[in-house]
Amino acid sequence: MSTALLNRIAVAGLLVVSCAAHAQGVAQAATIMPPPGTMTGAYGQSLQQQAAVDKAAAQPTTATKPATPQDAVSRFLSDRGLLASAEQGGSSRLLASVRDTASDLVLSAMNFLGVRYTRGGNSVENGFDCSGFTRHIFEMSVGLVLPRRADEQAKDDSLLPIGKSELKPGDLVFFNTMKRTFSHVGIYVGEGKFIHAPRTGSAVRVEDMRDSYWAKRFTGARRADLKAAAGEGPVTR
Repeated sequence: MSTALLNRIAVAGLLVVSCAAHAQGVAQAATIMPPPGTMTGAYGQSLQQQAAVDKAAAQPTTATKPATPQDAVSRFLSDRGLLASAEQGGSSRLLASVRDTASDLVLSAMNFLGVRYTRGGNSVENGFDCSGFTRHIFEMSVGLVLPRRADEQAKDDSLLPIGKSELKPGDLVFFNTMKRTFSHVGIYVGEGKFIHAPRTGSAVRVEDMRDSYWAKRFTGARRADLKAAAGEGPVTR
């Protein structure tokens, strides 16, 4: 057999093998390729996962539980960092006290976190000053109309003076911030913390009465009879 003929036979054999390998590869690819429209790779998979989440979110569910005031209080306190140490010990009592006592009033106050301070302000649209904030919260949440100024609120004979050790959520707390005994007021929320409209350039926020600035300026506290304000009993004098 001549050399030329042997070369032709070898080439023909290689072509047969190559075609067979190609056919096998196509068959294997057909078995492992994803269906049309499926994205592969990390980015593609993340897009698919997000699409699945969006689709699930778009579908109404009948098992969704309505939000409760307690859930909202938890969320507000957590968002503002007040429950940061709750799981480690201290502030878990704060959440319990807010839930158990005057929770509606405190929750109402929490809804205004972040509203800007405005001197003389008494609304969300215009902002709040300290006494405008407390007046708005008490009137809106329990129907009790307080005097307009902080010193007037402290001297209102419908509010009962209480000691610092007796404080409960919903009590008014007063401070001397302008060389006047009752020049600033806020609402106690529990565990030494209170919510208030602080000063120009700031916004409604929660602070700790035990911080040195507030501790040395605390001048007293007052308590309203919230049940009486809601029409459930006599006003405590």
